[in-house]
Amino acid sequence: MEEKTFTATLDNGLRLVHIKNDALVGWCGLAVNAGSRDDAPGLQGLAHYVEHTIFKGTTHRRAWHILNRMETVGGELNAYTTKEGTMLYSTFPSRHLERAVELLADLVTCSTFPADELDRERDVVLEEVDSYRDTPIEAIYDDFEDMVFAGNPMGHNILGCDESIARIESDDCLHYIKTQYVPANMAFFSVGPAQPDKVFALAQKHLGAMHHQLDRAPRQQPPVLAREHREVDIDSHQSHTLVGARVPSLYDEGRYALALLNNMLGGPGMNSLLNVQLRERRGLVYTVESSVASFTDCGLVEIYFGCEYKSVKRSLDIIFNTIDALAQNPLAERRLEACKRQYCGQLVVASSNIEFTAMNAGKSLLFWGEAGGIERTIEHIKGVTAAQLQQAAQLLTRERCSILTFK
Repeated sequence: MEEKTFTATLDNGLRLVHIKNDALVGWCGLAVNAGSRDDAPGLQGLAHYVEHTIFKGTTHRRAWHILNRMETVGGELNAYTTKEGTMLYSTFPSRHLERAVELLADLVTCSTFPADELDRERDVVLEEVDSYRDTPIEAIYDDFEDMVFAGNPMGHNILGCDESIARIESDDCLHYIKTQYVPANMAFFSVGPAQPDKVFALAQKHLGAMHHQLDRAPRQQPPVLAREHREVDIDSHQSHTLVGARVPSLYDEGRYALALLNNMLGGPGMNSLLNVQLRERRGLVYTVESSVASFTDCGLVEIYFGCEYKSVKRSLDIIFNTIDALAQNPLAERRLEACKRQYCGQLVVASSNIEFTAMNAGKSLLFWGEAGGIERTIEHIKGVTAAQLQQAAQLLTRERCSILTFK
């Protein structure tokens, strides 16, 4: 499917990106540079709560009308929150682009956060918090990040806690959206068959009147902490372990080498180094995976595995031995090229997903000021050297990593 990318900026500063293709399905949304890291003091979970309750009423629509606006034409409306961002988006039969743009604009400019709806949704969010706590494989990530970002807004649970959620009121949500959901802090993205002039005209019509300015204190940078090793008894048959280290930000030159290393260690391929060493060859774990999260001023690599408690120490030793081998010796060129080929192939396959393409375009414009395509990422991955990969591995050696085990 042939695609062409177009960008523009409205007079109010809102950046736009449209990827034109010939699909019958369209995507559009708003990427917001505000997440749980930007929660007001004492109101942990506010960003996520706003994401939930932004659908609960505007000056033009009640919650039921918002719910049905895209559903009645076969479309969907959705959102999610991360540490540093919020995505609000819709997917729809492509001829209904204006319906989606108008609805998104209504949500970010005219939401009212009715008190009765907030109270109803409060119970839903509290249930979500409890469900995460009941799932160790999810909860361990929250506790690990709270440990390595101790005392910093980056550490607290995106969902918040019972006490903070109970304190959130309509005025808190209104103030948050007025100060965070502003043109300079957002990017509009669209994928579909519409002509770019039409997309930008619709954005101007429905979003061009936004005028609020960003009003928040500078983000508090996470402190550099000593490594931690903790065990928490949760009375579980299986143990869950997370090992990881703080790494440089999404703007660091070594991010592509780190992404390649992460994919080699515990990416989705069954031939990942740790899956082969821990599961296929030794049967020590039932799952192992690695992920890298890049933020504006720091990053985090996390390696998760689940096994019997008696196998935790041996599994950790194998993980660190695998990393040490990569940190001490440059990878042979032939093997390096094979790892690049696999990762680039995975990126190409992922890019066939319209949702992936749309989200990636929005986030790229939001954080980089340009709509970087998958081709550019692949070129950077192809350019990673053995020395750069070795340097990335040195960030994850035993003396740099923190460890958390639920047992």
